[in-house]
Amino acid sequence: MRNAVQLITYADRLAGGGLAELEALLAGPLAGVFGGVHVLPFYDPIDGADAGFDPIDHTQVDARLGDWSSIARLAARLDVMADVIVNHMSSGSPQFKDYSAHGRASRYDGLFLTRETVFPGGISAAEQAAIYRPRPGSPFTAVTLANGEQRLLWTTFTPQQIDIDVQHSLGQAYLESILRTLAANGVTMIRLDAVGYAIKKAGTSCFMLPETFDFIDRFAALGRSLGLEVLVEVHSYYRKQIEIAHRVDWVYDFALPPLVLHALFFQTAQPLLRWIDLRPANALTVLDTHDGIGIIDIAADAAAPAANPGLVPPAELERLVDIIHANSGGQSREATGAAASNLDLYQVNCSFYDAVGRDDEAYLLARAVQFFLPGIPQVYYVGLLAGGNDVELLRRTRVGRDINRHHYTRAEVEQELQRPVVQRLVELIRLRNRHRAFGGRFSAEGGAGGQELTLCWTLGEHWIRLAVDFAARRFDIRASDADA
Repeated sequence: MRNAVQLITYADRLAGGGLAELEALLAGPLAGVFGGVHVLPFYDPIDGADAGFDPIDHTQVDARLGDWSSIARLAARLDVMADVIVNHMSSGSPQFKDYSAHGRASRYDGLFLTRETVFPGGISAAEQAAIYRPRPGSPFTAVTLANGEQRLLWTTFTPQQIDIDVQHSLGQAYLESILRTLAANGVTMIRLDAVGYAIKKAGTSCFMLPETFDFIDRFAALGRSLGLEVLVEVHSYYRKQIEIAHRVDWVYDFALPPLVLHALFFQTAQPLLRWIDLRPANALTVLDTHDGIGIIDIAADAAAPAANPGLVPPAELERLVDIIHANSGGQSREATGAAASNLDLYQVNCSFYDAVGRDDEAYLLARAVQFFLPGIPQVYYVGLLAGGNDVELLRRTRVGRDINRHHYTRAEVEQELQRPVVQRLVELIRLRNRHRAFGGRFSAEGGAGGQELTLCWTLGEHWIRLAVDFAARRFDIRASDADA
């Protein structure tokens, strides 16, 4: 992965079209801005129960976006990352339709995970309560197959997203076929989506188990053998993220967004500085993604909160969420939790620009901190355009995360690119991409009783320094003249 800022986007929500239009945008107004692009699920279909994360066919590009040659052309221009939805597939998939039609006689019997596979003797109320859930309700869905057979299927996310048995030979073959298809079409990076839920074991939380780490090890090794770098996407207690980082190519720094907001809201860099000392360097830094702003990532370990405290005290974490809601005029409250059919109750759904109250200086300060930390920065398409909440889309779909998933037309993009805050952000991205010092040695220090933060990079005679005052919401960048 090249040491340059990446874009995260849906193919159809930024350029007003599909993959060809996205490529044209990246070759036109955004030429030279990004070193890579993470194209969020472009598989058939992109508009199912979970915005593409419930593929009917994970090896086919949705024809409305283009085809595999469209991905290959994009990959010839930029590094391309794609999602591997590890945990589940759509109930509309050919595999599930065959399973529904034939039951135990189906050639796909064993591909889909049933409750009895994990709990052959039945499940107690305590065992079911111990299962870690990203949404309220039962992790199982009672299904009557087309042939009349009854099944209790694992459905971690929605009833339309049927969990697969990744330990069964059919599950393994299915996932391997996805990797081979991606690698054959120019993709060089993969993100393992929902991998934390992939392994289920009776008597456990069924989330990020030791066996999950073993599965990640094996799957990442297979990806690397095909020339694919592996990014693991897990929202969890921060020490688990550190543990995962030792075993894969890349992890997300999901603790960064709430910690930067905490620094701005509480006018102190101390929790952020502590995290800078702990965080893995092989991280993709983000402030926003297609999901919400993670809270669990800096909170105490839910399994043992007293023994494993979070990066900020619980009262301050609650206050942080309240401030986001206030800054967004209550829009994020409308989009978060059980209010809007959310899958992830541990996230606040809000654009990052609205989370800081549409304060341009605070927003650019946060981006500067992101770009100066070790790792590879990724910028979400709404964040690139300093976009606000799409309340109209939220109220139309009643899906909380849609508040930060606006559909831009090409005309909108060109108009937004003229805004001063966006132009300054693009220049920050270009600076991060071109300055040689970012390939050197990193250092960080605090000051002024905790309200100031200084981040530095040096490489020979090349240097660049970011000085931040969180109380004043000001930042300053100085650099060696040759590279400024």
